[in-house]
Amino acid sequence: MPVISPSICELRRIARDYGFDFSETQLQALRELGTSTLASYHRLDQMQAPKLPIKYPRDGGWEPASEENPHGAWAWRCSIRGAASGPLAGRTIALKDNICLAGIPMRNGSKVLDGYVPDEDATVVTRILEAGGTITGKAVCENFCFSGGSHTCDGQPVRNPKDSRLSAGGSSSGSGALVASGAVDMALGGDQGGSIRIPASWCGIVGLKPTHGLVPYTGIFPIEATLDHTGPMTRTVADAAALLEVIAGEDGLDPRQKSVRTAKYSDALKGSLSGLRVAVIKEGYGWPGLSEDAVDDTVRKAAKKIADHGATVREVSIPMHRDGVHLWNAIALEGATAQMVRGDAAGWNWRGHYSVGLADFYGRARRARSNDLPTTVKLVVLLGQYVSDRYNGHYYGKAQNLGRTLRSAYDAVLSDADVLLLPTTPMRAQPIPIDPDLATYLGTTLTMIHNTCPFDITGHPAITVPCNPKDPLPVGLMFVGKHFDESTVLRAAQAYESAVAK
Repeated sequence: MPVISPSICELRRIARDYGFDFSETQLQALRELGTSTLASYHRLDQMQAPKLPIKYPRDGGWEPASEENPHGAWAWRCSIRGAASGPLAGRTIALKDNICLAGIPMRNGSKVLDGYVPDEDATVVTRILEAGGTITGKAVCENFCFSGGSHTCDGQPVRNPKDSRLSAGGSSSGSGALVASGAVDMALGGDQGGSIRIPASWCGIVGLKPTHGLVPYTGIFPIEATLDHTGPMTRTVADAAALLEVIAGEDGLDPRQKSVRTAKYSDALKGSLSGLRVAVIKEGYGWPGLSEDAVDDTVRKAAKKIADHGATVREVSIPMHRDGVHLWNAIALEGATAQMVRGDAAGWNWRGHYSVGLADFYGRARRARSNDLPTTVKLVVLLGQYVSDRYNGHYYGKAQNLGRTLRSAYDAVLSDADVLLLPTTPMRAQPIPIDPDLATYLGTTLTMIHNTCPFDITGHPAITVPCNPKDPLPVGLMFVGKHFDESTVLRAAQAYESAVAK
């Protein structure tokens, strides 16, 4: 792929875009100087850059037939066996289809990526296989993962196993449905605004968004580096702990990881609710126009049961929790436009592993098929580019700075509490919109993130557990803990699961 020197016309266009004034003579001189500089790129073409390793054999898998895909949750099927023994031996795992799995197609929910087959395994893939897990396929995700509903993938909607008329939640929609239906033992999801916890809540399973950076994001399609998380989706808290033990820890390749602390998470599951200090966030309830009484009432009753089992439960007010969604909008709009779209999902200005093949394929594809980008992403780009151009990053920077203030507000309460408690989503699973107009289509994508997205900004670990497993429509209860204290979050969730949620 030799680098072609720019023409005078191309240099003139770029100069015009940046407001530079050059004469034709100056442009010619700059072109000649630039041509010698670009000789370095010719040398790069001759060099072999390191790739993420592929340690276990596999074939190309197969596209699932309709009879083996009743909920529309499989994007691709395969059977990749890992080590003969290990903590995940005998367990089947599905991967969200934004995770690189060498030799297996990856679409990230979009036909823009039709034809892309990764040539490397994400770090989490290697760790799962080394732990003895068997990867049985890629789970459908929403189009570029920018939706909390399950109706925005390029293809059929993912249907909730509890009721096929209802959304499975997104964007890790297929992961939630596959675990809930028993098609796999475990799955990995991604979470930038709630995309692990929303489908887990609506499908009635466990979903853990770890502390930001605890699990390496290396080899996974990014949205916005400060929001990117990946983590377990399972039927039990014990399984979430087991999977987290395998995938957590620094890999030396992900700039999101800094001073990471891991633990033997399964050891934390031996405690009870007795003595646990729980702070119920008042502002997590009663969202105007969003909250269902059935959700708020169910979670409040659960908090009372937790107190009945020996925990100290108190209600606290964190007014800034209500501002989390506003901070998230600014960060996601401008940040995703810069990294996921303009940056060709590569990212810039950091040391670590770059998935060059992905960035190259996607960069060419999104330019050739720009109109095939989902409406959600088109709206993000329109608004994100407008705000960035008009206000020069002012609001992105301010929102990031205020994110530290929001983190401090949660940390202040957590200094005297073990976990925070609130509903995962304000509402239960919503009906899948049928032939929606544009307003309805977009209006049902991000209305459920108000309690989840603040913790993507602050990076706190958060787990959702089923609050009413015997009822037909699941309600999720969310525990939130201190940074890198997944052990306490898992202890609270498992003790609740064992003692209360039966």
